[in-house]
Amino acid sequence: MDQLLSGLRAIGEPTRLRLVALCAHGELSVSELTQILGQSQPRVSRHLKLLVEAGLLDRFREGAAVYYRIADRSQQAFLARTVVDLLPTEDSELNRDLQRLDQVKRKRADIARAYFSENAARWGEIRALHVPEALLEKEFLKVIGSEPVIDFLDIGTGTGRILELLAEQVERGMGLDVSPEMLTVARNKLEQANLRNVYVRQGDMYNMPIDDESIDLATLHLVLHYSDDPAVVIEEAVRVLKPNGRLVIVDFNTHHEERLREEHKHHRLGFDDAEIHGWLENCGMQVEPPIGLQGDPLTVKIWPATRQTTH
Repeated sequence: MDQLLSGLRAIGEPTRLRLVALCAHGELSVSELTQILGQSQPRVSRHLKLLVEAGLLDRFREGAAVYYRIADRSQQAFLARTVVDLLPTEDSELNRDLQRLDQVKRKRADIARAYFSENAARWGEIRALHVPEALLEKEFLKVIGSEPVIDFLDIGTGTGRILELLAEQVERGMGLDVSPEMLTVARNKLEQANLRNVYVRQGDMYNMPIDDESIDLATLHLVLHYSDDPAVVIEEAVRVLKPNGRLVIVDFNTHHEERLREEHKHHRLGFDDAEIHGWLENCGMQVEPPIGLQGDPLTVKIWPATRQTTH
């Protein structure tokens, strides 16, 4: 009862109610919320602090910026979403907020498009070396299967494509990436697709800000070759898996395209089954048969594995 009353008191103030309504539409920084509400940053920050303390909003840092989104795990998350659903659609102040929110999202989209166009040629060059993406995604989804997933993690999410692919299948999905520019691209794509159950965070794949045994399914999709210590990345991925949780690694089979190291910053020129299986088994994973998709000159491999209940 006390917690419910605390939540109601926190949300029962006009500015704080507007903040929760805005954060139900996506992740927003303090500066963006200040711009939308037309209030001072200290005042907005004080309201946000109260909402976070009440469990109605989640707060996370991304470089120098701090972002907020409506809570999805706290005991007060249901209260926050229920109140937002009860808001009248004809309210003029809320509608003005949403119009300003659209302006913020358009600005983000412009930034994302600029970064994407600057790097599209580089990404396209690599895609041309292996099987078509549609075929790779089809085989990847076969490996994932059709069972619903509660908590999903895409490590090194890049443009957020894997989050998009699995959004309908997962209850909650997080994409982790160290690059602010890539996070801008991914966040914009997810917002444009109106996917509210998946989101992105800044984080290091060697030391992820995620609790032990909290993830049902994790993926490393064409990211492990950027690592200078793949064994540590796999160990960290296994750490966050629940017992019987799955890890699916997608990457290149061993190759000799040295220019990918020089021109595209690949640390490793692919992997063979023995080393991937060795790293997985050392972490207590039950390895499943890999799948190979031969391209010219790169072959993509999919290595699935399941965390055993004891190891």
